Amino acid sequence: MESLKDKIIMERLPQHIAVIMDGNGRWAKQQGKMRVFGHQHGVQAVRNTAEACAELGVKYLTLYAFSTENWKRSSFEVDALMGLLTSALKNELKTLNDNNIRLNAIGDLKRLPTSQYEALMYAIDNTKNNDRMTMTLCLSYSGRWELVKAMKDIADEVKNGSLDPEKIDEALISRHLATADMPDPDLLIRTSGEERISNYLLWQIAYSELYFTEKFWPDFSKEDLYQAIVDYQNRERRFGKTSEQIKK
Repeated sequence: MESLKDKIIMERLPQHIAVIMDGNGRWAKQQGKMRVFGHQHGVQAVRNTAEACAELGVKYLTLYAFSTENWKRSSFEVDALMGLLTSALKNELKTLNDNNIRLNAIGDLKRLPTSQYEALMYAIDNTKNNDRMTMTLCLSYSGRWELVKAMKDIADEVKNGSLDPEKIDEALISRHLATADMPDPDLLIRTSGEERISNYLLWQIAYSELYFTEKFWPDFSKEDLYQAIVDYQNRERRFGKTSEQIKK
């Protein structure tokens, strides 16, 4: 059976793919299990997606793993998610290194419990020399949190005289974001059938192509990723221009 991978035009790969990994809880409910069961099975989808992206040649993969709003969930679920983070970082370290993937993380990371923060920093340090692809986990993250932090940092520079307010432009704001060292996402994928961006990379996805799938995250396979990329490649990205201007 032909894989959708064969339909991908390698010269037009998205350089940066961002994913909202949604539907773990509903997937678990369908199985008659607790929500944590879905989160556990979502780790396999992360592995499959990361491996597929690295194999294709995608340079950046950014995953919405835990939002600032997720802290409001039950203490049982939050504790379970934090425990799962620790085990996943430990168990997937070999996969990251075998695939030459560098791990990165953005968000209000100091809010993480000490054991999870230390495990995260260890994994980041252990993969820092990998250069095939960068996989970023958004943890204790939200787009509004990021923008507020950037505005405060810029305000401090203006206040201490190191920045002229007239020099504030889009490029400067981008340099103050947590994603300053990577390009904006070309493609944003959201699973589970929901069609919203949920406070994710609000500045960065201004011109991203959005792809929504009914699949719950634990069921998201490499073929589903290939389908999203094929769909992306069939679109015309105009960035505010007309079709005629793009084709010139």
